[in-house]
Amino acid sequence: MDKNEFLDYEYPDLGPVPSKIEAEIIPPCDPTADDRLYHICITAISLVVMLILAILARQRKVGDRQKGLPGLLSPVNFLDHTQHKGLAVAVFGVLLCKLWGLIISPNPLPFTTDTENKQNWVILGIFYYPALYYPLLACGTLHNKVGYVLGSLLSWTHFGVLVWQKIDCPRTPLIHKHYSLFSSLPQIACLAFLSFQYPLFLFKGLQGTEKNNATEDLSSSYYNDYVKKILKKKPTKISTSSTETPKLHQRIIDAVKSYIYTPEEAFRFPLKLAISGVVSFITLYQVGLLLISAVVPPLQTARSGIDEDIANVLAGFKIMLSPDKHEVVRIVTHYMWCVEVCFISAMTLSGLVSLAMLMRSMVLHRSNLKGLYRGDIYNVYNCQRSIRASRPALVCWMGYTSFTAAHVFLGMIIQTMVFFLCLLVAVFLIIMPILHGENLILFQILLSMW
Repeated sequence: MDKNEFLDYEYPDLGPVPSKIEAEIIPPCDPTADDRLYHICITAISLVVMLILAILARQRKVGDRQKGLPGLLSPVNFLDHTQHKGLAVAVFGVLLCKLWGLIISPNPLPFTTDTENKQNWVILGIFYYPALYYPLLACGTLHNKVGYVLGSLLSWTHFGVLVWQKIDCPRTPLIHKHYSLFSSLPQIACLAFLSFQYPLFLFKGLQGTEKNNATEDLSSSYYNDYVKKILKKKPTKISTSSTETPKLHQRIIDAVKSYIYTPEEAFRFPLKLAISGVVSFITLYQVGLLLISAVVPPLQTARSGIDEDIANVLAGFKIMLSPDKHEVVRIVTHYMWCVEVCFISAMTLSGLVSLAMLMRSMVLHRSNLKGLYRGDIYNVYNCQRSIRASRPALVCWMGYTSFTAAHVFLGMIIQTMVFFLCLLVAVFLIIMPILHGENLILFQILLSMW
């Protein structure tokens, strides 16, 4: 048979060949500011800065005729109340973002591209990045102009190079094309804060308006006002009946208020607890971004790739949604959209619950701290014990902060899966059957059980 004769045959029953949806391929991007060269330079600069700060701290100790380790390296004075709270919180935010990237990035350290020994490089990165960003925090501990100049230099270098790299490579093939950009937003915000604060402190120091935090705390009226507020007796409300209980709406309002943290006058959260709260919030953001980037784009790709072949696949399982293939495509596409909406809603609900529990913990922390300040140690610990600053206390705080971040990470994932399954059951077994008036399987089961 001649080849031209095949062209005369027509197959009217076959529909047009669906257009093939090609996945967008994001090539690897190398920024003009080479990450390896940048880390070599910034590591050397940070080392020089630490040497200068150590010399200045030693000179201050000798000048004040004090003994012991310099305050720059002492673990007890690492995060005391005399330090700038905003600087410490911002530095820990930057460090958390970099440690989060150790797990996600295929190359944990910029000095090597060896992916076979990634676990070893991750362990090394856990020690490298705290040492790299510690000078950013140490520059503010001396409260002098030299420290602020060095802090401005480091913060602007970190901030400028990071923004430069993100402008050069806004899209990367990691998880999602924009995941790397959005994941670095907290880091950019913290570095921008540091880049603003250090020059501000330097300007105040040159103008003579910047005071040492220790002198300011001990000399100001903050502690006097706070002690008066703590020791002030609450006015007793005269009630007509001793057995009178608050009404239902009042109890609901009080329960809601217990999950909302509102700042109180003459009360400041300790620096360590402020850092723990910021670390938990950034962890919540990073986990939510990871879930959205890893699940939603594949669902959107699957939804856009549905064609009439899905009707044949469903027919193989004896599922007939409609005799019209175009109608089947429309129905399946709508179902996939519902799954996508359920997952986004579940992730949103999980984030709101985590935020509510975080604020609840802050409310309880404030209540316990106020009790400790009043001397109610037994009511907080259920036993008599002495409260004092120590090196183990710093280690306990570090363990608590790590546990909080891990708890937020696992809790966010588990809550999202639970909410997602509940929403799927509610949408596909309750809401949609009621709207369409068919496939009332759940209601038939409940009716038979009744």
